[in-house]
Amino acid sequence: MPRAASKRPRKKPAPSRGGARKPWSGRFGEPVDELVKRFTASVAFDRRLAHHDITASLAHARMLAACGILSPADLRAIERGLATVRGEIEAGTFAWSIDAEDVHTNIELRLTQLAGDAGKRLHTARSRNDQVATDVRLWLRDAIDELRKGLGDLIGALLDQASRHAALVMPGFTHLQVAQPVTFGHHLLAYVEMFERDRSRLADCRRRANVLPLGAAALAGTTFPIDREQVARELGFDEPAWNSIDAVSDRDFAIEFCAAAALIMMHLSRFSEELVLWMNPRFGFVRLPDRFCTGSSIMPQKKNPDVPELVRGKSGRVFGHVVALLTLMKAQPLAYNKDNQEDKEPLFDTLDTVRDSIAAFAALVAGIEPCADAMRGAAAEGFATATDLADYLVRKGVPFREAHAIVARAVRKAEATGCDLAGLPLSVLRGFSDRIADDVYVSLTPEGSVAARNHVGGTAPAQVAKAVARARKRLSSGR
Repeated sequence: MPRAASKRPRKKPAPSRGGARKPWSGRFGEPVDELVKRFTASVAFDRRLAHHDITASLAHARMLAACGILSPADLRAIERGLATVRGEIEAGTFAWSIDAEDVHTNIELRLTQLAGDAGKRLHTARSRNDQVATDVRLWLRDAIDELRKGLGDLIGALLDQASRHAALVMPGFTHLQVAQPVTFGHHLLAYVEMFERDRSRLADCRRRANVLPLGAAALAGTTFPIDREQVARELGFDEPAWNSIDAVSDRDFAIEFCAAAALIMMHLSRFSEELVLWMNPRFGFVRLPDRFCTGSSIMPQKKNPDVPELVRGKSGRVFGHVVALLTLMKAQPLAYNKDNQEDKEPLFDTLDTVRDSIAAFAALVAGIEPCADAMRGAAAEGFATATDLADYLVRKGVPFREAHAIVARAVRKAEATGCDLAGLPLSVLRGFSDRIADDVYVSLTPEGSVAARNHVGGTAPAQVAKAVARARKRLSSGR
């Protein structure tokens, strides 16, 4: 026989502390444990989505009204209520509550206080699943636009420096050993190339992020006759997401953004390492503005490159966020899972870290003072023009491999003599090859070396000037 039903009366759900009942509390027979409440709440960090949540809610409400799902009176009440909520948030008077869990419910409950039943109708035909996915994409679009502008400012600072120092000779390195002379302007333009790729990657990421999840509801869509295209147009999305399951569970856009941000930080970290080295007295290539450095509590002579060092260190922080998001998503079954609440803190911190690093570097680069004598002196060491001597012999008809061996012997001789190749007398040089004449010395100076590389992508001052002009044109076009 079936067991008799228990006559024990059911407990009524207790209202959450603060008087706010959770929108899903009707299913449960007891209130959420206080520890669980704190553990699961996200309002402490996702409140930064508030502006985007209100913007998306307004578009959703207008669509519901246009489709006859919401009355004109309800729409007006919602619009007035959300305007008030936005004003309270901007003024810092909004009362955020952990009892309401997240930014979405906090706003909805306040709206209901202001608009009554109309506020309760706003959530028709949507879920927090498609709501949060929409809010994050809206936030990310703004984040990408902000970073691309910051990178543009940094590129502009690099171009100004490259233009000023298009002919300043310095050593180029491979394996951190003196390799060939380059110009400081050309060296800085290498970073322009990196940061231009970063801007392009961010633009590409923005395009894929600019897809509307709203209307997917929890995972299967909605039974109401909604117009997702209207919402997409109003919010500036290129199109609605075409699969409701993917719409609420996809976080590729967040991972892709963090990966692009990690590449930015890697480039900034490489630049940081060079600045740290160049500022060291053993190099003495640059002076950094005092306002970007700090001193020592015990050694009065110290001037430490703290900004480059911190940026170099913060790169690991952003790299970690990429791994965290990949790990977050790697074993999630479709569709939405609570795990995805953990996507926001890495995402938000990535933006904050990269934005501040870029801004600091743009200002720092503008204030760099190169030490011309130290750079030029270092370029004259290490036999940096050895390849130029080999090229000279090739132009005289010597096969390159034979020229390579000849120059290697000349380098050994110069090293034993304690001078550079340009310091060897012509009679000594001719002892290695009778093809060498007195015109060789033009090729053996750092200035002659860089001037000879006068082709697209080369380090010649004339090419640096052209490269700067091309980069300025790309930047002004918004590419």
